Amino acid sequence: MPPIELEVDGEQVEVPDDGSTLLAVLRERLGLTSVKDGCSPQGQCGCCTVLVDGAPRVACVTPVRRVRGRSVTTLDGLDPAERQAWGDAFCATGGSQCGFCTPGIVVRLAGLAARSGGDADDAQVEQALLAHLCRCTGWRTILDAWHAHAAGVAGGPDRDLAAASERATIEGGSPQRVAPDVALGHGGFADDGAPADALVAVPDGAGGWAVGETLDGARAAAGKIQGRRTTVDLDHPLGVPPGEWAATLRTTWVEPAYLELDAAWCAPGGEPATPLANGGAFGGKRTSLVVAAARELADRHGRPVRVLLAREDAVRLGPKRPPVAGGIRPDGAGVLRVVATPGIEDAVAAVAPGLRVEQVAGIPGPPTSLDLRAAGWAEAAALLAAIAPLSAVGVTVRSPAGATATAEVRFGDAPEVRVRVACGRPLDDVVLRSFCVGAAHMALGWVCSEGIAVDEAGTVHDLTIRSFGILRAVDMPPVTVEIAASDAAPVNGSDAVFAAVAAAAWRAQGCPPDWPTGRRPRG
Repeated sequence: MPPIELEVDGEQVEVPDDGSTLLAVLRERLGLTSVKDGCSPQGQCGCCTVLVDGAPRVACVTPVRRVRGRSVTTLDGLDPAERQAWGDAFCATGGSQCGFCTPGIVVRLAGLAARSGGDADDAQVEQALLAHLCRCTGWRTILDAWHAHAAGVAGGPDRDLAAASERATIEGGSPQRVAPDVALGHGGFADDGAPADALVAVPDGAGGWAVGETLDGARAAAGKIQGRRTTVDLDHPLGVPPGEWAATLRTTWVEPAYLELDAAWCAPGGEPATPLANGGAFGGKRTSLVVAAARELADRHGRPVRVLLAREDAVRLGPKRPPVAGGIRPDGAGVLRVVATPGIEDAVAAVAPGLRVEQVAGIPGPPTSLDLRAAGWAEAAALLAAIAPLSAVGVTVRSPAGATATAEVRFGDAPEVRVRVACGRPLDDVVLRSFCVGAAHMALGWVCSEGIAVDEAGTVHDLTIRSFGILRAVDMPPVTVEIAASDAAPVNGSDAVFAAVAAAAWRAQGCPPDWPTGRRPRG
């Protein structure tokens, strides 16, 4: 077939007509790493959004043949002043944390600004964001970034970004940098820095790795099949222990759903690039298998090797927060059954010493981990909130780290979340607020809508990112965050907010026994 000619960021390029997607051409062939891969070829997360003749397009499901002779603009192809203005606006408002999803969001918003003259209201922005998922920021700070850009934020935020980065590192649990360029996709993600001539390795479905010269070649060798959303119902793998309980709670398998998929690369004899380059993935990648695989495969092949998980791989292989089933009496005593997870007793005892933990081994399903945000103790805090006096204003939770958060959640015609957090020196109010709003978003989704189907054999069936139940921008109510500053040493505050909002949302619904409850907080 004759080669395909198109314009990319103002330059004429020519690529083979080999059936590649636009994403593969941009990232793998042209090295444009601001275009991110969060779910290919599902086309559901929006991370790879580009403009085609000025209109937003998801690149991972767009064959490059369809854009023959057309103009493609990535984030790096925007006018430099406009690009910087978006970076400044996102940094100034906390609209970006790890910075993986925001390049695609910025491109989408830049297209909306061009069409609307910058006058779109919140509802129009939320509709535009339906094509995207963001796990970190809770959407409201992205709306703030839209308004900051429209107001002409320029020159970057006037604040100490080193202190902001320190707060982000505390909240994220791994080193994290705060700067305008992070929102523009330059956070230093592992796969973005891999050598162009590196081999590519992906899971082969049999416990090993399929290796190819290109990502498409490795996936073809592995026989990768695109994941789908199942019709299998959610299941709660544990039963509530018998007893006279004032409240009971059962949870199911929940996917951490971080946007940046597990990736590492390594040169022979070297140290692998970390999959935690600019964010902790809520604990989901702390022990990722790609690190050891990159080192071993590089040494075996005598060449640099990139090791990448697809979205389906991350769901099948990555850890989940352990499902629980528990009951509590009015005096705070009770029993919490948990899918066996080492160390869960200490996590629960840190906030609810009256709950006796029963670890249940042999439950078929994906791996579980205490590394995930507030695993175990947030569930215990929710049960305690269920027996708290109804006269109490909001739900207050003290985390094992020593932070305190109070949350009020309102459903109905005027849904709202109010949070007060005390976690030592704030260091940077913008970053702390962003993490707290993001924690509120994750907590609401956990209680109301999130879960993945796992069958009796332990096989995960929900493999597409849209099947996890993550709340969209149109589902997320306004969040007010009050920061109680002090001179105490800074500690993580967003995990306490996560637990407090989850408990408050459950109480606001009357403490139904099973999560997810099926009720969206808005809409």
